[in-house]
Amino acid sequence: MIISGRATAEGTRHYSQRHAEMAFNLLGDTGLVVSQAGFGGYRVTDENEAHREALAAALRQGVNLIDTSSNYGDGRSEKRIGQTIAKLVGQGELNREEIVVVSKAGYLQGENYLLAAQRKRDGNPFPNIVKYAQGLDHCIHPEFLEDQLTRSLERLNLDCIDVYLLHNPEYYLSWADRVGIPLAEARREYYRRIEMAFAYLEEEAARGRIQFYGISSNTFPAPAADPKFTSLAKVWEIGHGLTRMNADKKDHFRVIQLPLNLLETGAATERNQPNGRTTLAFAREKQVAVLINRPLNAIKNDALTRLADVLPPSYPTNPGEVSTAVDSCRQLEEQFHTEFLPRIKTDAETRKDLQAYLAVGAALYGRWASFGAYHNWRDVQARFLLPRAQNAIHFLANSPEIGPDLTEWVNRYVDAVNEVLAAVSAFYQEQAAGRAQKLKETAVRANPAWQADTLSQTAVRALRSTAGVTSVLVGMRRQRYVNDILAELKRPVTISEQEKAWESLKRET
Repeated sequence: MIISGRATAEGTRHYSQRHAEMAFNLLGDTGLVVSQAGFGGYRVTDENEAHREALAAALRQGVNLIDTSSNYGDGRSEKRIGQTIAKLVGQGELNREEIVVVSKAGYLQGENYLLAAQRKRDGNPFPNIVKYAQGLDHCIHPEFLEDQLTRSLERLNLDCIDVYLLHNPEYYLSWADRVGIPLAEARREYYRRIEMAFAYLEEEAARGRIQFYGISSNTFPAPAADPKFTSLAKVWEIGHGLTRMNADKKDHFRVIQLPLNLLETGAATERNQPNGRTTLAFAREKQVAVLINRPLNAIKNDALTRLADVLPPSYPTNPGEVSTAVDSCRQLEEQFHTEFLPRIKTDAETRKDLQAYLAVGAALYGRWASFGAYHNWRDVQARFLLPRAQNAIHFLANSPEIGPDLTEWVNRYVDAVNEVLAAVSAFYQEQAAGRAQKLKETAVRANPAWQADTLSQTAVRALRSTAGVTSVLVGMRRQRYVNDILAELKRPVTISEQEKAWESLKRET
């Protein structure tokens, strides 16, 4: 079912009036009204029912901006969003004119990477591909954008995407810097490619498959001397120049997306635009809408910090206790490798897997304190250590060779793994709880009006109370995340430049 239509000024205004207890902003000078927090589609997939429920809850209760990308979940994010919109519209709970859908293109990974490889074999490659890393290319050439826009519309079940963004085009600048292309030459080519992409997007706006376009770039807030810096003034000039040649004389370059959070303050503090202005100030002057990504996932000094409360562990631990637990686990693994593995009758591949999977202690030995942050540790534990150990233990428990001695070993190893994982978790949890509390205190010192019940609400409040910020994109993949943000959007804030507060954060963090 293809849903026709697009977001309209009247429809979005009507939505905001139906949810008068929530906070909304104008999307630049487009006439559209959007919630001060949007539903971020990163890591959303069509395979997870909780993601559908969370999005549906957000749309029903006052969030009318959805951000996704053809790259998110290899297209599965767009599929889930399309399915959810279609169901709510079909049930009469939502009108297409009330919601603003944002998507992006630029990455070649997964299916897109395979598609590009097949086109190359067929003698019809996408032009201007940037070979960035193994399994990761990038492209903003019109041929690729046309292909991606068509696929995105199909996955979203829409005939028009309200805002279409070039997704991190600065990958070209990173590549050019790595291969030694002179900066001046690289920048000329970079903006030439952007102008070519914009010219194509103007055609799509005239065709009606998009309403507005722009750029999502992590380097809008970078220092002007940074080789990867993307100048908002320059891309605005390109977009505005194309507008003057349009028949309708309507600006379609109206939206940008960039990171800004309690640790990454560049968009509000880095004076990288003409006349000493910040990117946020320049966007406000030109009435370009600004969508904030990564509001709760800050990257600083190559480390990722989750800006959310963490409860202290019930049973704190110290490094000595963690090391002892790791050593106990390793000793049991060595016993398995020498005493039990040789007598298990199985193929070489399974034997190799058993040796690799029953290695929690070995994997943590000398490295358990190097994961950097609590959420990094939890990710490694949930995605690698625990599933592998569970699979191997399940295999052993059902093995014909299992006897009393191996059964006893399995029980001891299960206890040892649980103990070491709990010890490492407590170590990181205690650090994270202290860091979160300190960061919240720092933010409130910068501006007491940012005080909120949780660190995540404080982080969002700092952003939505800052003049020039249109909407904060939050990953609301669970109902509790939706509830947390909805509670914040119901609290009134005073919007102002907040320049001193952001400068204070920059100094203290």
